[in-house]
Amino acid sequence: MSFSVPGLSEPLTRAASQYYQAPTPVQTAAIPALLNGDDILATACTGSGKTTAYVLPLLQLWLAAPEERIRPVHALILVPTRELAAQVREVIQQFSNHLPKRIKVISAVGGVSINPQMMALRGGADFIVATPGRLLDLANRNAITLSGVKTLVLDEADRMLDLGFADELKRIIGMLPEQRQNLLFSATFPEAVESVAARLLHEPTRIEIDSENEDAPEIEQRAILIDTAKRTPLLRHLIATEGWPRALVFVAKQYTADHVADKLQRKGIEAYSFHGDLSQGARTEVLEAFKKSEIQVLVATDLAARGLDISNLPAVINYDLPRSPADYTHRIGRTGRAGESGVAISFVTAEARAHFNLIEKRNGIRISREEIEGFEPIEEAPPASPGTGGIKGRRKSKKDKLREAAARKADKS
Repeated sequence: MSFSVPGLSEPLTRAASQYYQAPTPVQTAAIPALLNGDDILATACTGSGKTTAYVLPLLQLWLAAPEERIRPVHALILVPTRELAAQVREVIQQFSNHLPKRIKVISAVGGVSINPQMMALRGGADFIVATPGRLLDLANRNAITLSGVKTLVLDEADRMLDLGFADELKRIIGMLPEQRQNLLFSATFPEAVESVAARLLHEPTRIEIDSENEDAPEIEQRAILIDTAKRTPLLRHLIATEGWPRALVFVAKQYTADHVADKLQRKGIEAYSFHGDLSQGARTEVLEAFKKSEIQVLVATDLAARGLDISNLPAVINYDLPRSPADYTHRIGRTGRAGESGVAISFVTAEARAHFNLIEKRNGIRISREEIEGFEPIEEAPPASPGTGGIKGRRKSKKDKLREAAARKADKS
């Protein structure tokens, strides 16, 4: 078997070999440390196999634990979105199908009726994959007990530790036993959440896998200078000329997602919007249709930037630039996954040029600017605002931060 990691059992090694030719760097580093009982803070690029890196050893530890009449929660995995919860649950089920003992995995997410989840939790659960809001709802209804949790996992940990989830996470941690293993996995860890992570972890093993130490995604990054009003016509032009069978388009607002998708549909392009204001049923239906290539263009908010594994996705377009430089990494990581190649294109308006410079600086990259014939920009960058040292509107105001927190809660519930 080509997949081999010290300490990993033969059944799980055999199971992993069906999906991986060899362990990725983050799996090689994380699996032995997790089996050793260490707290872990792991940073590795999107598509590097982080979910498998914690699922395999957690399954091995669960398999070795004594059986009890009422199942204690062996592992609690917190994620920021319902879609990521579904994907993590699927990975757990994939690998557990090869084990001699049947596992009980519950997905606890909002957007659907809570009653089936309460019924499923009768008799306990081995693994729970949850969004924070729904987990607290279940705890408030006495449907779940977290006092026996052995391991806490924060997937997309930087997002879980930011202000949008801070209060809920604090309440959840208060329900957990003090003696437990803590695992934090993410593609990025901005300085703003490093101190929060440090308070949660105890003498952690730090794993930092940069692009030089792993097979970096093959993503061609492009930056196109464009006027604000010409972005949708340019998007249609690129879809027509590049021949992409599918494209994921990121926008800043739910309204923009609906508006752009509608404009594309009017031009005969099979496009749908994807954001937190849609029902869970609609979100699941649209995402599955996109994965099956029944939809050519998905116009999404940053709800789609985290954790979604969409195979053979050739193109990501930043119609609006992400607020956070870290989110740029997560967005473009939806393409170029699992050894595939892809292209990530950012539309850079005159107003957004200073912000794109910041994205490049924070991510240690430099992308040459280009113009597309027939779409040459004429807008000028706005003057610097006196006393701010930057472009007006680029620095988040208190209202902006409150709006972002509210939007995150809407997306995760």
